[in-house]
Amino acid sequence: MSADVSCRVAWSDDAPAIAAVQVRAWRDSYADLLPAELLAGLNAEAIAEGWSASLARPADARNRVLIALERNLVTGFALTGPATDPDRDPVADGEITDLTVDPHQRGNGHGSRLMQACVDTLKADRFNRAVTWLGATDDATRTFLTAAGWAPDGAHRTLDLTGDGSVTVKQVRLHTDLG
Repeated sequence: MSADVSCRVAWSDDAPAIAAVQVRAWRDSYADLLPAELLAGLNAEAIAEGWSASLARPADARNRVLIALERNLVTGFALTGPATDPDRDPVADGEITDLTVDPHQRGNGHGSRLMQACVDTLKADRFNRAVTWLGATDDATRTFLTAAGWAPDGAHRTLDLTGDGSVTVKQVRLHTDLG
C-alpha cells in the first residue's frame, strides 16, 4: 500500500499550513545558527499573513509557491520564479528558493517530489536554466542537489540575517540546465 502523496501550486488557504512547516523547519535547521529567542519568537500566525498576501498577489506571474502533500497535510514547500541575481537573466534563468520539508516528514520522498515539481514548473514557465542558494556548510542539501544533477557555479554570498552583522550565513549557488 502506498501513501497518497502529491505536489501542487499553493492556494491562499494553504498559508497557515505553510507557515507552520516554516516555523518547525527554521527551529530545527537554524538551532545552531540563530539566537534561541529569535527562533522561539517566530509567530506562525504573522508568518501566515505574509504567505497569504504573497499567494494572493505574486509580484510576477511566474512566481509560484508549490507545496508537497501527504493526503491533505502540507509536508513541505518551495518557491519558483525568475532568477533575481544581477548576473542571471530573469527571462532565461529561473530560481528555486526556500525548498523546505517539515522536519517530521524528512526522508519520506517529499523533498524529491517537490524538487521535481519545481523543475517541471520552471520548464513550463520557459526557463532554460535554474539556480538555487544553500548554506555553504549544508552538506545534506548539497548532496541531495548534486545527486539530482545540480552543481556549484562559483557564485557565493554572505547573508546578514539580523541586519546588524551579528548573524551571517555564507551561501553557495548551484545551477542546473533545464533542457
